[in-house]
Amino acid sequence: MAQNVALDDLTLADGELFHNRKGEACPLPAPLAPLADTHGHLTSFRAHDPAMAIARAALAGVRLLVVPLDPIDDVPGKWESVPALLSWIDEQVELARACLAECAERGFVPPAFEGYDAPELVDNVRIVAGAHPFGAAQLDDGAMSRLRELLKSPRCAGVGEIGLDYGPNSKIAYPIQEEAFRRQLRVAHELGLPVQLHIRDAVGDIRCGAHRDAARILREEGVPETGCDLHCFTSDLRVMEMFTSLGCHIAFGGAATFSRSDEIRKAATFCAERFLLSETDSPYMAPVPLRGEECEPAMVAFTAALLADVREAGGRGSRQASYDALWGNACALFGR
Repeated sequence: MAQNVALDDLTLADGELFHNRKGEACPLPAPLAPLADTHGHLTSFRAHDPAMAIARAALAGVRLLVVPLDPIDDVPGKWESVPALLSWIDEQVELARACLAECAERGFVPPAFEGYDAPELVDNVRIVAGAHPFGAAQLDDGAMSRLRELLKSPRCAGVGEIGLDYGPNSKIAYPIQEEAFRRQLRVAHELGLPVQLHIRDAVGDIRCGAHRDAARILREEGVPETGCDLHCFTSDLRVMEMFTSLGCHIAFGGAATFSRSDEIRKAATFCAERFLLSETDSPYMAPVPLRGEECEPAMVAFTAALLADVREAGGRGSRQASYDALWGNACALFGR
């Protein structure tokens, strides 16, 4: 990327990071604490440039980004080797650093957070690594070797996303998914790493079978002492409580902002403060007011504001308290 980055590439020509499809500015809510995107895919963008996405996230106030990597889908699916993938991540971070330096020369800088020990985002891009349930049948010894190689990275903060997917797009038999889930949980225990879970129920399953099975497996294998994060929470209060009773964090993303997501917002309202997390799951499920766009880590600002709003409205503490919890919990779980 050339040093003279066009501001239009960051959509900063008018000083705003985001615009809707009509070209109208969508001002970011001012964050009351540093922001964390605890699950943002950099390897799956269709439209966004990954380095620009990191730079935009920094300008939005994000100070921690956790990037999931997959030892099957990413390597060898997109990169020929683990070192090639990790080098690519490093390159994106350094390109973002150069972009931010140019932005600073033009008067665009990340927000300051007085009183917080928050590193710059380009110094705090972490990874988790794990085989998604869709790849469970391919989790052979070679994939496990690649997984362990990823987990040796200095950027590594956990094992994930791993779990169970009973959704309509899953073609992998349950016993195969369970074995892959257990195998990777054991690696997390062995290495003293937290886990990030992907759990999806079958459509119309009122018993929440995938979540119930995952909770049972966690009880049998044990939740890692270093922690557990139920990523992309789209369920209800009872499912949330099923996992918080095990000591798991709950990560809320863009789906919490959708008009029909009352059950998700209720769970977010009553989630214990110590288990609250924010994420984007970019490039998927961009939050309102940008729903339908390709999601990116900077958009966590909209979700964090929504979480703070509904919790304050529900009598669960001030907006500041929610922002502080989102930041502190993310650092405690993944800022290692």
